[in-house]
Amino acid sequence: MSAHIPNERPAPDSVLTDIVDYVLDYEITSDLAYETARNCLIDTLGCGLEALDYPACTKLLGPIVPGTVVPHGAKVPGTQFQLDPVQ
Repeated sequence: MSAHIPNERPAPDSVLTDIVDYVLDYEITSDLAYETARNCLIDTLGCGLEALDYPACTKLLGPIVPGTVVPHGAKVPGTQFQLDPVQ
């Protein structure tokens, strides 16, 4: 006989809830922090778009089943793909 496995989600651990509380409640007042975050975002997008020039990177992109389109999926910047956000 199989054992009963509950389908209830366990409560998140304390480290995870501490991070969420910090992210939601902390007020950023530093212009330097916003400028740094902006520069990090621009650099990340630039590096991601640059990686599209390398076949070793682009072979990791795309749907699991070739030709699949998810109508309200997440668009992959720099490509024609619109995929399931989980993938």
